[in-house]
Amino acid sequence: MSKEQSSVAKAWEATIRKTQAARRRANSIFGTMSITHADDDNEVDPEHNNNKPASLGETYLADKILPNGDYYTGQWYENFPNGLGKYLWTDGCMYVGEWHRGKTMGKGRFSWPSGATYEGEFKSGFMDGIGTYTGSNGDTYRGQWVMNLKHGHGVKSYAHGDCYDGEWRCGMQEGQGKYNWKNGNYYIGEWRKGGIFGKGTFVWSNGNTYDGYWEDGMPKGNGTFKWPDDSFYVGNWSKDPNEQNGTYFPSETSPEENQDWDPRSVYDVDLSGCEVNDVDGEKLSVLPSQKRLAMWSSSKNDDKARRMSVDGRVSVGIERPFDKLQIWDNATAGAVTGDGCDVNVVGDRENIGRISDGGDLLASVDDGNPKWSPLQPLKLPRPGKRQGETISKDHKNYELMLNLQLGIRHSVARPGPAASLDLKASAFDPKEKVWTKFPPEGSKHTPPHPSGEFKWKDYCPLVFRTLRKLFKVDSADYMLSICGNDALRELSSPGKSGSFFYLTNDDRYMIKTIKKSEVKVLIRMLPAYYNHVRAHENTLVIKFFGLHCVKVTGPIQRKVRFIIMGNLFCSEFTIHRRYDLKGSSLGRLTDKPEAEIDETTILKDLDLNFIFKLQKSWFQEFCRQIDRDCDFLEQERIMDYSLLVGLHFRQVSGDRELIPCGADPGDSEIVVVPRLSRVDIDHLLLDPDRRDSIRLGGNMPARVERTVRRGEFELQLIGEPTGECYEVIMFFGIIDILQDYDITKKLEHAYKSIQYDPTSISAVDPRQYSKRFRDFIFNVFSEDIQL
Repeated sequence: MSKEQSSVAKAWEATIRKTQAARRRANSIFGTMSITHADDDNEVDPEHNNNKPASLGETYLADKILPNGDYYTGQWYENFPNGLGKYLWTDGCMYVGEWHRGKTMGKGRFSWPSGATYEGEFKSGFMDGIGTYTGSNGDTYRGQWVMNLKHGHGVKSYAHGDCYDGEWRCGMQEGQGKYNWKNGNYYIGEWRKGGIFGKGTFVWSNGNTYDGYWEDGMPKGNGTFKWPDDSFYVGNWSKDPNEQNGTYFPSETSPEENQDWDPRSVYDVDLSGCEVNDVDGEKLSVLPSQKRLAMWSSSKNDDKARRMSVDGRVSVGIERPFDKLQIWDNATAGAVTGDGCDVNVVGDRENIGRISDGGDLLASVDDGNPKWSPLQPLKLPRPGKRQGETISKDHKNYELMLNLQLGIRHSVARPGPAASLDLKASAFDPKEKVWTKFPPEGSKHTPPHPSGEFKWKDYCPLVFRTLRKLFKVDSADYMLSICGNDALRELSSPGKSGSFFYLTNDDRYMIKTIKKSEVKVLIRMLPAYYNHVRAHENTLVIKFFGLHCVKVTGPIQRKVRFIIMGNLFCSEFTIHRRYDLKGSSLGRLTDKPEAEIDETTILKDLDLNFIFKLQKSWFQEFCRQIDRDCDFLEQERIMDYSLLVGLHFRQVSGDRELIPCGADPGDSEIVVVPRLSRVDIDHLLLDPDRRDSIRLGGNMPARVERTVRRGEFELQLIGEPTGECYEVIMFFGIIDILQDYDITKKLEHAYKSIQYDPTSISAVDPRQYSKRFRDFIFNVFSEDIQL
């Protein structure tokens, strides 16, 4: 026997032993399961995994030991678990509960080899809904879940006696909640990202209380410490003794009781041992949505398929001549395996792109518009080139870019006062600006440079420095992004307002030239803007990081004013579709032919052919935040803003067709080629170091439902829903917030109202604009209610 034959034989023997062991485990672990009354002639012989009932398309009772050692018993439909069933993976994980087309869907129980269990609701393979997780260490959480994360209201009881009852967001305590320590102390109030943050009350078991503001688990800001005898201390709290100040008020019954008390003892003694437990708990090696199902399906070609385990590794087992092992992701048909190989996914090409439950609608839809034909499967637009032209030495704006980078470096590096979030009114004064001259030969405060002489102006530098701190922007990273060795990129054409846009090489920041009138608007609304973004961490309003001006001296003098903003679409995911939505119809249709539309094209209201579906808690927060942001903009007399939306489609076929949720698998094979696999996305959602990137409007898992419009010439802002949904990652935010309702806009409104329907034009009164914008957005976004 050759060496190769010997290795094959050994591998085959190992496979046989593995299958027999799995069968013994199944007999000991799986008890009898009453699923449905089945006739004896419908029972399946466990020794024959390909045995199926005579009538295809019916649910039947199956008992299968799969070729890789996995075991399933329960209801089966075509090639999937469907109904009630148990599935045991070779790594010891087990799921018992409801299935739908191969996905854990409904109520069920998932257990890990470590002894940890989750019992509750599942959606599309995720722990999603109401459920109870019990860790191997004895910690228990019961409450709401969203895509494997604690999200909503829930109660976590720790094995050592502590307990938290309150709101959660993305797996961490956030919102209102109460934490009880086993020693009798408790805190009730606001939380942020797993820690005590905001306003709240701490009560010690000895009767002492602190009522006030907190930051990172410690008193910070105004607060009152009170003793049971009614004496109290009130003032400004800080762990830094230099910032601590306040007044002690003795009680009438015992005026000398706490005279010698030191506020620092609260930090050093009273709060010692009152740490909040790690909210992440134990780290799970695998999640229910990452488990894949392995099964044999018939193949009519002569190509021999390799056997793959659930983690995507290839074994050398002997192949059946006409069978092929398909690995099905528990949460989605198709993913990238751990070793980077694409997994073949079965799908019915005739069903891909089909509009489900929309047959009556299709009959009444005019498909004369070739851009969005509802009768055709949706495809991704062609890939676009990287946005912008690199500003090289021969570029007309090369010198302006150098001036900008020199100025930013000077502004950020210049020492400033200790940054406190409580700014004085003088910091917002329109006269609060700093001029700096940059001669080519350099000066005491500026370096020599190859550009001509220019002046640099910083508007309200302390405010924008504090905004960067508030937005958690590291000064060194900020300076490196804009002023590093890599040049900026200029977008190919100016916007409608005539402004030019520049992108940093890492895509994190966008620089926009603005008019003097826009500078005045921003300076005027800056105090309200600052207070708004400080009060609402999840605000969708665009983030501003700096406001500057370059004045070029010499024979030809000019001033260039510009604002530095965050780039909403800076992400690991490719943005496949971009929409700029205002809720108006006049001029809100992209005039590009379909052949010229690519991934970087900004589409408009009348191009929109989706409804965006958010999970319940995200949708509720979205509605609240849209109301807050629109109220703020309305109060500041701002109009003409828009919601910029970006979509990354998670399931795409090899020929760039979008694969709908729950597409029926058939005999044809489709290779799914997303940028990130479902496993990668799960890790992204659960990685504590990257979790902060998932927020309202950023990196949000969601679904979109396809819509179609009735008639080519009807200016219908929102089409009819078809029931055909796609899984996406969403990005959105409110942009263009520097246009107030001045005399120019009033004249534009009056002129266009003569020619067009006044409700269809963009230039309207801020109150009317806000109402129309909200009405439109609340119709385009909806709560996702999955079956």
